[in-house]
Amino acid sequence: MYNLSDINTIKSILSKNGFSFSKALGQNFIIDDSVCPRMADAAVPDEEYGVIEVGPGIGVLTAELAKRAKRVVAIELDDRLPPILADTLSDFDNVKIVSGDVMKIDLHALIKEEFSGMPVVICANLPYYITSPIIMKLLEDNLPVESIVVMVQKEAADRLCADVGTRDAGAVTVAVNYYAAADELFFVGKECFMPSPKVDSEVISLTLRDERPGDIDDEAKFFNMIKTAFTKRRKTIMNSLCFGPVTKDALGAALDSLAIPRTARIEELTMEQLISIYTSLFSN
Repeated sequence: MYNLSDINTIKSILSKNGFSFSKALGQNFIIDDSVCPRMADAAVPDEEYGVIEVGPGIGVLTAELAKRAKRVVAIELDDRLPPILADTLSDFDNVKIVSGDVMKIDLHALIKEEFSGMPVVICANLPYYITSPIIMKLLEDNLPVESIVVMVQKEAADRLCADVGTRDAGAVTVAVNYYAAADELFFVGKECFMPSPKVDSEVISLTLRDERPGDIDDEAKFFNMIKTAFTKRRKTIMNSLCFGPVTKDALGAALDSLAIPRTARIEELTMEQLISIYTSLFSN
């Protein structure tokens, strides 16, 4: 069995296969042998679970997941890697590599086909350049999964896990909080990767909610309101929330009825207040 966290082993595998890192795909492989066991422990509650991994690389996290889970299906975009993974993961009979783009794959169909009857979780070391789109797809698709454990850029982790209604929050904070409870688990320094990125990382956990925090009749319209307002986050909500069909008179009346100051900024509002504003302005 390969020691996939050992830098010399990694270099030997990559050299043997003529592999070079792709900056376009944001490839950084983990070379710290403590990171992936901690991620796998956080992601997999027990050996009856199935795991979807996104971007297995050469399989360092995949191997740790396979030791703990009943079945692992790893989705890899880079078509150079499946032949390498067939070698590095040859000791495991509970791993399947699926070539493709997680943004395009029908994950409902994959779960139904690969994990029949199993509880399912998702685990990934996500490329920095596409962190938010992948996370939002996983959440918005309403997949039958319990949790998502991912490694992301430290700055992104702070934003994703911030409390709604604080200065660290953004539109993505609201979106994540709507679907899941987010927690920062542990820090991962840039020296833990090869090649070493310019920034540090953080492993976070998103526990999917059984029920949404409010009764939203059109989620797309709600999140459009949130995104639009956060593009003007330094302005008062009388300016940042006044767009499209929303007049200042209607907005002012809605805020007054909800006892929300007209001088407040979008970043100061709680999830409950944001939902109340949406309901007052847009729900029929």
